[in-house]
Amino acid sequence: MDFRLTEEHEALRSSVREFANEVVAPVIAEHYENHTFPYEIVRQMGKMGLFGLPFPEEHGGMGGDYFALCLALEELARVDSSVAITLEAAVSLGAMPIHRFGTDAQKARWLPMLTSGEALAAFGLTEPGFGSDAGGTATRAVLDGDHWVINGSKAFITNSGTDITALVTVTAVTGTNPDGSKELSTIIVPSGTPGFTVQPGYSKVGWCASDTHELSFDDCRVPAENLLGERGRGFAQFLRILDEGRIAIAALGVGLAQGCVDESIKYARERHAFGRPIGNFQAIQFKIADMEMRAHTARLAYYDAAARMLAGADFKRQAAIAKLLSSETAVDNAREATQIHGGYGFMNEFPVARFWRDSKILEIGEGTSEVQRMIIARDLGL
Repeated sequence: MDFRLTEEHEALRSSVREFANEVVAPVIAEHYENHTFPYEIVRQMGKMGLFGLPFPEEHGGMGGDYFALCLALEELARVDSSVAITLEAAVSLGAMPIHRFGTDAQKARWLPMLTSGEALAAFGLTEPGFGSDAGGTATRAVLDGDHWVINGSKAFITNSGTDITALVTVTAVTGTNPDGSKELSTIIVPSGTPGFTVQPGYSKVGWCASDTHELSFDDCRVPAENLLGERGRGFAQFLRILDEGRIAIAALGVGLAQGCVDESIKYARERHAFGRPIGNFQAIQFKIADMEMRAHTARLAYYDAAARMLAGADFKRQAAIAKLLSSETAVDNAREATQIHGGYGFMNEFPVARFWRDSKILEIGEGTSEVQRMIIARDLGL
């Protein structure tokens, strides 16, 4: 097995790293502190083609692959996770469902603006009363003539309320299956549709420069042709999207974990105690060595999952392993980086304080750690 990057992937990683260090790093702390969305950063990411990385050129994409997206996410998250999750959600949750399941007309209408970064899309799955139990979806859509009428609500939806959000794809109960279970479908709801309300943004612990809202649907009417994919296949469709998204979230977690290593090395060289840099002390050296070990191992896990996905092999278990390992690695590394920084690690002016606040959601979003363990166990036949 050869985990060396191709020249194209290495060039992409290098350019995104430079962008993260020179463009994102100088301004993101202010956005984070003020809870403002970094529109200027998003515009520049669009010009770089990051939103179009895994999409074909015919729809405005870069003609790359999903692994390229993961590399970009890792490099962004080394500096800031709010920017990284904006890209991740816009691509894997926003545009990817349309690319995977949309009609030619839907792709022609939406993908060019999404792959260019001119507009963002969101994916409305989670509900206030149903998180991991996605099968408990309560939002309903009834076909009334040539329109769907949607009623319900969604919670914790990323990229759903920005000035450039163009649409939200929502899961809804559209009927009853022959076995009595809920028939779930996915429907495109354009921003500004009457009856579709974006609630005020959440006050969050982390990802403070990312856009997150609760959404309400009150007799929201959209054309019947806004059905995305087959009616009744919504559950299978979003499971596929989540499997892919877990690889992307794993890459983001690895980036955060590596950022903790980077900042800890820098601080350990600069901070002096008892007459010498604290990096000379074995206690600090061992902490950083363990952090690097965890980040490296998690990186190999998402590389493997991505390789299986691109080869057309089954990757569900490997994606769950990568997501589980990287999220817990991010939490562990953020905790240790904060400890290495001591009192300064508790000050928001230092990046590790932001990393610490951002890490925990990785064990919750896009499938909790408990859900990942369930997936792995079931795939093992248990």
